[in-house]
Amino acid sequence: MTTIPFIDLAAQRRRLGTRLDRAMEQVLDHGGYILGPEVQELERRLAGFCGARHAICCANGTDALVLALMAKGVGVGDAVLVPSFTFAASAEAVVLAGATPVFVDVGEDCNLCSASLEAGLETARAHGLRPVAAVVVDLFGHAADYGRICAVCAGHGLWILADAAQSFGGIHPKGKVGTLGTITTTSFFPAKPLGCYGDGGALFTDDDDLAQTLRSLRVHGQGSDKYDNVRVGLNSRLDTLQAAILLEKLEIFPDEIEARNRVADRYAGGLGDVLAVPAIADGVTSVWAQYTVRVGGGRRDMLAARLKDADVPTAVYYPKPLHRQTAYRAFPSAGDLPVSDRLSAEVLSLPMHPYLEPAVQDRIIRAVRDALPA
Repeated sequence: MTTIPFIDLAAQRRRLGTRLDRAMEQVLDHGGYILGPEVQELERRLAGFCGARHAICCANGTDALVLALMAKGVGVGDAVLVPSFTFAASAEAVVLAGATPVFVDVGEDCNLCSASLEAGLETARAHGLRPVAAVVVDLFGHAADYGRICAVCAGHGLWILADAAQSFGGIHPKGKVGTLGTITTTSFFPAKPLGCYGDGGALFTDDDDLAQTLRSLRVHGQGSDKYDNVRVGLNSRLDTLQAAILLEKLEIFPDEIEARNRVADRYAGGLGDVLAVPAIADGVTSVWAQYTVRVGGGRRDMLAARLKDADVPTAVYYPKPLHRQTAYRAFPSAGDLPVSDRLSAEVLSLPMHPYLEPAVQDRIIRAVRDALPA
């Protein structure tokens, strides 16, 4: 039986064919391997794609988060509110910037809960910290409830760092992903909806001064040239080969988003009566970084094992919330965070990519249905 890939990058490579080869050959010919012309062109195209005034490319998605916090002067004594149900980078960046993450809960949509955000503010102040920002992670490909979250943040003077590592390309009623926070970050890790063939990241902002600071910070805090250091920065430049690859992938990205949504609709139709499938809010367009179902009653691991036996790959994002991770247990939390705990025991992601053929997807759906107890 044919192996089912969890994410099929090879199919995308076949579609792009010689276009990728030519793009990389052009970089090899001109030799501008660091911040070459393709990087500037990619920044222009990314900004135009999402409607942000500025796009600033960097080395990876984690650096993007750190750079955003550095550009805003976040540091010792500051509290940044972070959902516990997310990848470690969302909190790691806060610690690397010298600030304190305060963990808050998520809602049933797996994204940051505005009520828990309010509780997190109280927790931060009780620990003698200054709440300055909230990291809003758009998990699994769809934007969080920015209407409610923005209202809470505005009421308490917080700025929003939108972590769009999984949602770039999505749409919210308030605008396109990339324009929903003071600064938005994304990742071009190969498995992301828009991924390169290595590491890469980007930041988006409409603030001219922030954009200038971010461009300085990504190159060791340079001023007029690389030997004029006006601030402490990072070495976080996107290499030109990755930019060339991303330019070609960006050309087909809108079509791939449509294909991902067709795959998601097919899953919902085939599994909605036997599992808790994702529900997307009105006016939101997801890019479906993952298709994540929920399996309650302690059945998740059983289902994953049976699907493995049927040659259907699955993944768990994420098996342990951050407030229970060894590296982050000492940081404050806004209470017990029960939804994060429950989701970690229930979530299961199925194969998801734009090239998942209906016949293969039907095989996955049948395997899931057959594996579930009657």
